[in-house]
Amino acid sequence: MSFRDLRNFTEMMRALGYPRLISMENFRTPNFVLVAEILIWLVKRYEPHIDIPTDVDTESDRIFFIKAVAQFMATKAHIKLNTKHLYQADGYAVKEMLKITSMLYSAMKTKQMALEDVVEEENNKFKFDLGSRISDLKAARQLASEVTSKGASLYDLLGKEVDLREMRSAAIARPLDINETEKALRAAIKEVLESVEKTKEMLSNVVSDENSLDAKIEKKKQDLERNQKRLQTLQSVRPAFMDEYEKIEEDLQKQYEMYVEKFRNLSFLESQLDEYHRLEQERFEETENNLRIMQHKLREEERDLMRGSLKDEDSDLDVPEDEGSDSDLEESRPSKPRLTRNNLMAGRGGRFIGNMQGGDSDESEDSEIDVDEDDEEDEEGEEEEESKDLEDDSLDSSLSKSNRPSRGALRPPLLEESDDDF
Repeated sequence: MSFRDLRNFTEMMRALGYPRLISMENFRTPNFVLVAEILIWLVKRYEPHIDIPTDVDTESDRIFFIKAVAQFMATKAHIKLNTKHLYQADGYAVKEMLKITSMLYSAMKTKQMALEDVVEEENNKFKFDLGSRISDLKAARQLASEVTSKGASLYDLLGKEVDLREMRSAAIARPLDINETEKALRAAIKEVLESVEKTKEMLSNVVSDENSLDAKIEKKKQDLERNQKRLQTLQSVRPAFMDEYEKIEEDLQKQYEMYVEKFRNLSFLESQLDEYHRLEQERFEETENNLRIMQHKLREEERDLMRGSLKDEDSDLDVPEDEGSDSDLEESRPSKPRLTRNNLMAGRGGRFIGNMQGGDSDESEDSEIDVDEDDEEDEEGEEEEESKDLEDDSLDSSLSKSNRPSRGALRPPLLEESDDDF
């Protein structure tokens, strides 16, 4: 059993309308019940009124059933079945049943084709396609013209039949002349002899042509041998420039190897250079991003510091205005932020950095890198205030060193200077 036979059998049974689905795995093992069912269906399909025993329970019943089916198909359909293969009920049984299904399938296809032809003829009765009949029209027109010409020539020949009949009857009635017959035979013999002579001449020419061709072949063979010998001598002789050629070829091979090595190294270095540039670009971008983030943070910190310094200045400016003693004024002056600013100067000229409470000078220097224009204006205002505070400090120190008058006499100008500070 082949896969193709099993596939064809299942497809044909499906096309014939077998009600049960047949799988390709049904015949891997003997299945007599399925084989008997298929045989009964096929016999009924071929002859609906046939009476075949369907009992296949015992061995004798199966044998009787197989014999009945084989005898029916042999007598009615002229199909010879192998009863042993059918009784095996495996793939070999499929081959035997395929004979019946092939016959039924071909009959079904023939009937379908006949029905299709009938339907097509019925449809074509009412259809006339002039485009597909142009060649037929041309052939019919040509045949009509030939019929006309042949009919005219036949009419002319029939018109001459009266004279030709008399001449034919006279020739038939005339007795046979031996001399004329002899002359005709001699002429025929002469023609045959001439043809024989011509044939002999052609044969002699063929022999001469054969001899000439043999001579040419011998000459070509000699030329070939001579050329082969010359080739061998040329191959055995080493050219004078061959050593130089081999040396140059070796140098060329070395140069090519050097070129390949340098080209490979150059390609590698270019790739490394591209990778280095890419890493540098990424590092540069990362550095820029970090600087930008740091700059933003420094701006925010500087603004926070400036806001805190302004708040501290506002709190320090709240001084009591009662008239106290000179000792109270002198004790209150050192508590002002002027002295602390003098100690927190940065290393940039005479510029003061920081707030009223003091702080780290390095942090203030770093914060000066990116300061807005508003911060610069605030710093200028602070520098002016700090310069006024320094002038007041210098004035206080000069007054303390000199012989000062009484404290009551100096109190008004000190109060005036404190008012100017604010």
